[in-house]
Amino acid sequence: MTGRQRDLAAMIAPLQRALIAAEQPVLRAHGLSMWGYVVLNALDSQPVRTQAALAEFIGADKSRIIGVLDELEGNGLLERTRDPADRRARFVTITDEGRRKRRAAQTDIQRNEDRVLAHLAPADRAAFLRALEVLSTLPATEIIGERQT
Repeated sequence: MTGRQRDLAAMIAPLQRALIAAEQPVLRAHGLSMWGYVVLNALDSQPVRTQAALAEFIGADKSRIIGVLDELEGNGLLERTRDPADRRARFVTITDEGRRKRRAAQTDIQRNEDRVLAHLAPADRAAFLRALEVLSTLPATEIIGERQT
């Protein structure tokens, strides 16, 4: 490679920042924070998790998401129940209202993404989305690889 192509992170980071900035007003309109949306997304894909497993899955510290969970629970978007096998653990479950709100927010977010993706030819758009799907499921260890010294 000649070195003319920018690094992946150099290309992805500005795009990610802009996409997050575009999502913020949409999420606010739906009464969600970014972390709240992340939690609801995780719970919608696997409806019951312990708080610890949820925190690990979304890459957040257990204590950091307590406030987010409190807010979502207070708004009727999730429920927490004690694990009968371990009184210290709590199960987190998305409610029907949480699922509805998450899907409504996602629909509005994806409307803007469709506008952005319209800059690509249909074949390029499909290839880009397929490539992102593959790369986004790689474990971090595969991306980090072995450090060359």
